[in-house]
Amino acid sequence: MYATPFLIAFNCLVYFLINFIIQDSDLNLVFGLNLLLLDQNFFWQPLSSMFMHGNLTHLLMNMAVLFQFGSILERELGALKFSLVYLLGGIATSLLSFVYIYFAYEFNGNFINLVGASGAISVLLGIMAFLDRSSAKGLLIAILLMSFVPLIMGVNVAWYAHIIGFTVGYFVMKARIL
Repeated sequence: MYATPFLIAFNCLVYFLINFIIQDSDLNLVFGLNLLLLDQNFFWQPLSSMFMHGNLTHLLMNMAVLFQFGSILERELGALKFSLVYLLGGIATSLLSFVYIYFAYEFNGNFINLVGASGAISVLLGIMAFLDRSSAKGLLIAILLMSFVPLIMGVNVAWYAHIIGFTVGYFVMKARIL
């Protein structure tokens, strides 16, 4: 098991560099997922946004869930396949989330800057729900709770990325892509 600790370390390194070394808040817009993807051709955003986090609590929560579920799934899939699933699933989730971001701006004028690993982590949860049918209902409830309870409490969360990621992971397995 090497990929999960590497992903956690890389997320922490990016957070530390952005917030304590470079200290440039504009980098959140450059590397987060937002309309600059189209307006400025920031084609790296679907990948880079997975390694950006809004604050320390956001980072720590995502890394705790990544450690818990990533470790299990990495043992099941192996480090290489796990890494590919995490990265490609995260990019797919980002691209599908961008559709929401685009229409939120077009219809409501809401400029959204999506950051965080939770979309990619939700892909892992969707895969786990498919592989372990006895835990599928619990994992779906967990996704819904972590998506909507913070919203009820007034905390801004990318609920759509959680649901999209879970769905991507589940249907990747259902379609036997893995």
